[in-house]
Amino acid sequence: MSQRKYALELLHLAGILDEKPSNIPLDPTINLTDNIGEPLPDATQYRTIVGKLIYLTITRPDLYFAAQILSQFSQSPKTSHFQALYKVLRYIKVSPGQGLHFPQHTSLSLQAYCDSDWAKCSTSRRSVTGYCIYLGSCLISWQSKKQTVVSRSSTEVEYRALVDCTCEITWLQSLLHDLHVPTTTLVPIFCDNASTIALAANPVQHARTKQIKIDCHFVRDKVKAGQLSIHFIPSAAQIADVLTKPLSKAPFHTCKHISLLKEKVTMRKLQKWHMRLSLQLSLYIYNPNRKL
Repeated sequence: MSQRKYALELLHLAGILDEKPSNIPLDPTINLTDNIGEPLPDATQYRTIVGKLIYLTITRPDLYFAAQILSQFSQSPKTSHFQALYKVLRYIKVSPGQGLHFPQHTSLSLQAYCDSDWAKCSTSRRSVTGYCIYLGSCLISWQSKKQTVVSRSSTEVEYRALVDCTCEITWLQSLLHDLHVPTTTLVPIFCDNASTIALAANPVQHARTKQIKIDCHFVRDKVKAGQLSIHFIPSAAQIADVLTKPLSKAPFHTCKHISLLKEKVTMRKLQKWHMRLSLQLSLYIYNPNRKL
C-alpha cells in the first residue's frame, strides 16, 4: 500500500522534481529551533507542504518524525525550517512509491518496539516518544510525539514511552477482539533501556521513581497479569529509533527495512541479548537503591 501518485504531486507542487535526491530526510547534525534563520515573507507554501507531508505519513512511517518536527514551526517558519523541509522532499524523491507491505499470510500476534530521546527539544527540554506495533509482520500502528512533561531522567522518559505503547496495545487488543480476530494474549515489547525493564518487573517503590505519575505504573500490573512481557533490545537494533531522532544514513536505512529487521531481531538474537543483560537486571532488581 503506497501513495506514489500523491507523493509525485507533492514533489511537483514544491518544484523539486529536477533536484538531487537525499539519502535521509533530516540532517542529524542540525538542531532545528525557533531562533535560527530569517522569517519567511510568506509562510503559506511551507504550511501547505507540511500539511500534505503529514497526510503522506499514512503509509510512510519513515517520514513521521520529520513531519512531527517541521509541523511545530508552522506558525512562524524560518528559512532554516524551509531548507529542512526541502531536504525531506528530496528524500521522498528517492522512492516515491515506498509504502507498507501487508502479506497475505502472516501470524496474528502483536509485537511492539518503543523508544524515546531524552530532552530532545532544546526549547522546552521535553522528550520524544516513539513506538511501532506489528500484527505478525505487518506494521499497523506507530507514533512519534513530544511528551507533555519534562522528565528528570532517561529512565522516566523511557518508562513514559512504554506507558504510551502499552495504552495503544490495549486499544488494539480491544479493537481486534471486537472484530473477532484471535490474537495471542502475551504481547512482547522491546525496549533498549535496562532500567525501564527492571522498573516494570520490580515491585519496590524507591526515590528514583517517585516523580513518575502513579498511573504510569499500570504497565507493571499488565506484566503481572501476563498480558505484557518487556524484553531488552540493543539500541543499534531498535527500529523505533527512527521515530525519535534524526539518524545518519547507515542506521536510518537499517531501521527503514522494518519487517526484515524485526524477524532477525526477535528470532535470532533475543536470547543472546537476554543473557548479556541478566546480570545487570539482577543487580538492579535485588538492590533497588542502586543508582542507574
